[in-house]
Amino acid sequence: MAPALAIGGCQLGGAQPLFILGPCVIESEDFVWRMARALKAMCVEAGVQFVFKASYDKANRTSGKSFRGIGARAGCRLLGEIGRELGVPVTTDVHSPEDCAVAAEWIDILQIPAFLCRQTDLIQAAAESGRVVNVKKGQFLAPWDVRNIAEKLVAFGNDRFFFTERGTTFGYNNLVVDMRSLYWIREAGYRIVFDATHSVQRPGGAGDTTGGDGVLAPVLARAAVAAGCDGVFIETHEDPSKALSDGPNQIPLSQLPALLKQLTQIHALVS
Repeated sequence: MAPALAIGGCQLGGAQPLFILGPCVIESEDFVWRMARALKAMCVEAGVQFVFKASYDKANRTSGKSFRGIGARAGCRLLGEIGRELGVPVTTDVHSPEDCAVAAEWIDILQIPAFLCRQTDLIQAAAESGRVVNVKKGQFLAPWDVRNIAEKLVAFGNDRFFFTERGTTFGYNNLVVDMRSLYWIREAGYRIVFDATHSVQRPGGAGDTTGGDGVLAPVLARAAVAAGCDGVFIETHEDPSKALSDGPNQIPLSQLPALLKQLTQIHALVS
C-alpha cells in the first residue's frame, strides 16, 4: 500500500478520506467564489478535509458551441487566490505542456484528463512541474495499465501522484464502474480516488451534449468507499439544471452534507 500523500494541509491515504469537490467549470468569478466559500463552510462543519476543484477550460466538450471556460492564466490565478484565502489546496485539469507551466504557478494538484492519460509530453510536463499529479484513468484502460503511467511519472522525477477511477466505456454512450479496479490499483501500490460524478456520464448521450445519471453518483460513491479508496471526487453545483457543463452528473450542493457524512461513516467502518 502506498504511503499517505501530503497535499497542503490535507492527506490522501491517511486516517480520513480526502474529498475533491467543486463545480465542473469556472462559470464566472462570482460563481466560483460562492461555491468555494460554501464548500469550505460545509466541510468545516462536517469535519472533513477537501480540495477545491474547478476547470478553467473544458477542452473536450461534445460540441464546439458549448461553453468552455475563462482560460488557463485567468482561471489558475483565480483558483490560486481562492486557495490562499480559504486555506485549502486547489486542483484543475491541464491539457497541454504549456498549461502545466501556467498552472504550476498557482495550483496544488495538476489533473491529467482521462482522454490524455497516455500523452507522454503532458505527463512529463506535469511531473516536472513539481506539483502533485492526479491522473484520471482513461475510459479505455484496464486497472493494471496504470502501471505504465506511474513508471513514466517516476522516470520524470515525480513520485507524488495518484490515480482517479472514473468508469470504463461500456458500449455506446455509456460507462460502467468495476469496483474491483479500486482494489487492484491500491494493491499495485498506488493511491486511488473515485470520481463519482464522471462515472455516471453518458458521453455524447444527449446528442450535442453529454448526458448522465446524476442520481446514481451518491450510490457509486458509497460503494467505492466501501470497496476501499483513498478519496472521492465529486462535482457539485448550486443548481445542476443551470450548469454550463456536465449538469446531468453534478450533485446538488444542498445534498452534499448528508452524503459527506455517509461517506465518512463508511470509511471509518472499512478502514
